[in-house]
Amino acid sequence: MKAVVVAGGDPDPADGRVLADAALLIAADGGAAWLRAAGRRPHVLVGDLDSIDVDLAEQLAGEGTVVERHAIDKDASDLELALEAAVRGGADRIVILGALAGTRLDHELANLLCVADPRWLADVADLRVVRGGVLVRAVHGGRNLELEAPPGALVSLLPLGGDAIGVTTVNLRYALHDEPLRFGRSRGLSNVVAAANASVSLERGVLLVIEHREGVEA
Repeated sequence: MKAVVVAGGDPDPADGRVLADAALLIAADGGAAWLRAAGRRPHVLVGDLDSIDVDLAEQLAGEGTVVERHAIDKDASDLELALEAAVRGGADRIVILGALAGTRLDHELANLLCVADPRWLADVADLRVVRGGVLVRAVHGGRNLELEAPPGALVSLLPLGGDAIGVTTVNLRYALHDEPLRFGRSRGLSNVVAAANASVSLERGVLLVIEHREGVEA
């Protein structure tokens, strides 16, 4: 089941296409305003509700949206709580909108790191951040990730939490063959898709994979 989670950043106007086949729509606090502007009502509104208009929150509740209100002093971001709600709701494919281009760099970084949290692996087959032509996913050790960007598109492979060991790429211009990508270094930045059916795998560690694709559905 596909869920779309909308955070409080700045979705691209084209991101509305992602909503079409979503079985579950979840707003992480202020993300509800973007959904309303797109003509959609979230099934669930999650967060401390400090960045959503009070009247809108009340309207949504009156229209049937389930409101999960959390204390402002909490140990997880609104997006993280919304992802937990999506998993509880049975989603095994989750698209996150509004995770990028907000006013808070710390939130933006936390949103990207959240995608790489290994706890989602047991329940979610596909977890991605989308903004326009940008697609962000994570690939963990022992796994393979098929890329979606077309030939000529940029792809960056960024290690998280330590070195990525045994990285192998297929159909990328700057090929890697069972090689390390060192944490904090920029070797994996701005690779290029050389042909269709490109992929990346690794033995140990985590890679954040950022694709700049155009004309590819989420």
